[in-house]
Amino acid sequence: MSVWLPVAPCTPAGCARHTGAVRAPLPAALLLLSGCTLVLLGVACVPLVRLLGPAPRRRLTRCWAHAVPRAFGVRVTVRRHAADHPSGDAPGGELVVANHISWLDIPLVASVLPGRMLAKSEIRRWPLLGPLAALGGTLFIDRDRLRALPAAVRTIATSLRSGSRVVVFPEGSTWCGRGGGGAFRPAAFQAAVDAGATVRPVRIAYRTAAHHDGPAAGAVAFVGSDPLAASLWRVVRAAGLTARIDVLAPIPADGGNGRRALARRARTAVLTTEDPCRCCQTAVASDRANRPAASVHH
Repeated sequence: MSVWLPVAPCTPAGCARHTGAVRAPLPAALLLLSGCTLVLLGVACVPLVRLLGPAPRRRLTRCWAHAVPRAFGVRVTVRRHAADHPSGDAPGGELVVANHISWLDIPLVASVLPGRMLAKSEIRRWPLLGPLAALGGTLFIDRDRLRALPAAVRTIATSLRSGSRVVVFPEGSTWCGRGGGGAFRPAAFQAAVDAGATVRPVRIAYRTAAHHDGPAAGAVAFVGSDPLAASLWRVVRAAGLTARIDVLAPIPADGGNGRRALARRARTAVLTTEDPCRCCQTAVASDRANRPAASVHH
């Protein structure tokens, strides 16, 4: 691995822990089966979905991504900037940037702002999620080769100029959700500057039912050398998980301050607690009724 890559101090043993209520093994296994089945269904349907026009393709992608976290037993709350259209669609290219905690971040962002994901090349080899990402138009980059970075910036800029939405996790690595996370790497923001695109910050947070405004839910943290299978099982075993995604106000990339200033501004927006009166909140109250019954114990 290249020494220039960001490395989070988070480790599976130190950060990826759940201390609250847990589901019994059988209900957890049923959730794991339902979640993986839904992901496989998405993989199987991608070739057909790609034949559709952009608008119906986005709607189907949003519906599928909306269902994935819930299939794994995670309740979702969405808050949007008051001036946004409910569909989240925006004219022209848009660079969506979010903090990065878990593999769950990917369907969460896709459920509100579907677009082309930027991902490390290793994800292409992941079971289930890798083939789905490739078929869905993910832009893969080789993070170990610094020389590949200019080409990656050009690829992102080309997509933005064509009017596409590109989703990036600019921290460059997953963090456990506690503390401030990592700095936003400026490379993707250079693509937004080159393309004259809008930057859309998104804040992702995970909590448990007992600590809705307290410490981050460690069960969802997918950090360090954590195996994907272990992370999946930890998520379905943890009861009362809630994911909240805040779609924040857009930032124009033509401010003239350069990519680093743009990256700092986006990170500040993600780290700053949004005033509830400036957002409209949509809580999916039906999630609890639609989830399989679970045996909960401490």
